[in-house]
Amino acid sequence: MVSRYSILCSICFSWVLAQGAVGLAETKAPARPNIVFVFTDDHGPQAISAYGSNRNQTPNIDRLAKEGMLFQNCLVTNSICGPSRAVIQTGKHSHINGFLRNGNRFDGSQQTFPKLLQKAGYQTAVIGKWHLGTLPVGYDHYEVLIGQGPYYNPPMIRDGEKTKHTGYTTDIITDLALQWLATGRDTEKPFMLMYQHKAPHRNWQPGPKHLNKYDDVTIPEPATLFDDWKGRGSASQTQSMTIARHLSPNDLKLNKPRNLTPEQAEAWNKAYGPKNEAFRKANLQGKELVQWKYQRYVKDYLRCVDSVDDNLGRVLDYLDRSGLAENTVVIYSSDQGWYLGEHGWYDKRWMYEESLRMPLIVRWPGVVKAGSRNTDLTSNLDFAQTFLAMAGAELPSDMQGRSLVPLLKGQTPNDWRRSFYYHYYEFPGPHSVQRHYGVRTDRHKLIYFYQLEEWELYDLEKDPDELTSVYGDPAYAAVTADLESELKRLREHFRVPEDPIKPSRR
Repeated sequence: MVSRYSILCSICFSWVLAQGAVGLAETKAPARPNIVFVFTDDHGPQAISAYGSNRNQTPNIDRLAKEGMLFQNCLVTNSICGPSRAVIQTGKHSHINGFLRNGNRFDGSQQTFPKLLQKAGYQTAVIGKWHLGTLPVGYDHYEVLIGQGPYYNPPMIRDGEKTKHTGYTTDIITDLALQWLATGRDTEKPFMLMYQHKAPHRNWQPGPKHLNKYDDVTIPEPATLFDDWKGRGSASQTQSMTIARHLSPNDLKLNKPRNLTPEQAEAWNKAYGPKNEAFRKANLQGKELVQWKYQRYVKDYLRCVDSVDDNLGRVLDYLDRSGLAENTVVIYSSDQGWYLGEHGWYDKRWMYEESLRMPLIVRWPGVVKAGSRNTDLTSNLDFAQTFLAMAGAELPSDMQGRSLVPLLKGQTPNDWRRSFYYHYYEFPGPHSVQRHYGVRTDRHKLIYFYQLEEWELYDLEKDPDELTSVYGDPAYAAVTADLESELKRLREHFRVPEDPIKPSRR
């Protein structure tokens, strides 16, 4: 017979176990975070007020910076759309993932971070711009633009089936993302959503809400708008990306887009018709013509950014209303930097600062200190491992970047990179930017235009606008030797093969 004492002891022991289990439940690690990766196309940091823009205000992007961490030195490995996206998918340099230039096709059979997130129990989705030549792989759901995609009324591909939408593309991409967050996902799983905009890519067609914004203001001109590039090598003299000579009538909105609905066309005519007529009557020449082109170009660019910022606000508001914000990491970035008239240019491609530096802002409630800034050398090469580390997934040893999670926690590892490798391949090609590779440290940058066999060296502390190369200056002999040695080391470390294009004097 079981005694009353034994029964009482058994009850007490069960109660202790139960209380212990409750205690464990209360102290266990929080659920793995959801991840929303907000990715734009060609959005330079100098067009974000959190980065100090004197051209525009971006209140919703700034909100992320106030509530999270802003990275001041996030650098792109290859400053062009498709290659940057392939690097993010794989965590590997262009020569390893096989996507060296626009027009290549991404090999979806290789290891990618979304596939690894799926194995770790995450639901994955990509909505918006994809631009990798093949359909997304590793995503439970996708609805992506076809190629570059238009700014208005975009056809898209949803899980293999073609769809058609009417409206402004930035708004539509946001509608689709919100729809998936609300009703399309498995609420029992953590998720990774890549929410990717076409904007503010060329040719910068503003949305209906912003067609007339900035009409009554003059946007500040960059100090180097009329740069003559005499302090650089010959590569800068042969490019074709100047505001003065290379913007097209479509870029300048002297022509109307062809795919507008009647209502959209009417709004477009009201916005641009009177302005274009005034321009034709003015018959501008020389410097005044360049200044007019700059204002027309930069205002349309900023109007596209405004639509992105407004729509980001819609997503942030939804995360708040739904209760998802508390355990969702929100990341804002773009595929590379961009020229907003600096050195008289638009576009990207160069290893110079405006095209090399990309925005990166991360809000991670409970982990990232609000309003913090990081100055370490970081890169899109690090994004894949960062996503995986956030999810608690295993980090593959063959990825070439590093997780940013320690930095997000305010702890820079002692062995964090102190130099960065860059390589651009697309020549011959659009804008005629010569092939080059190089190394950047916190202060110096060494660039080799290897088809021209020309070197450039910049002291970023003394010459932040990179106006005068000091390569060959005896005062920089030691710096040059150190950087050449480091460049050789990086190329060996990343297993960079010799470019098949032989040097030439073209």
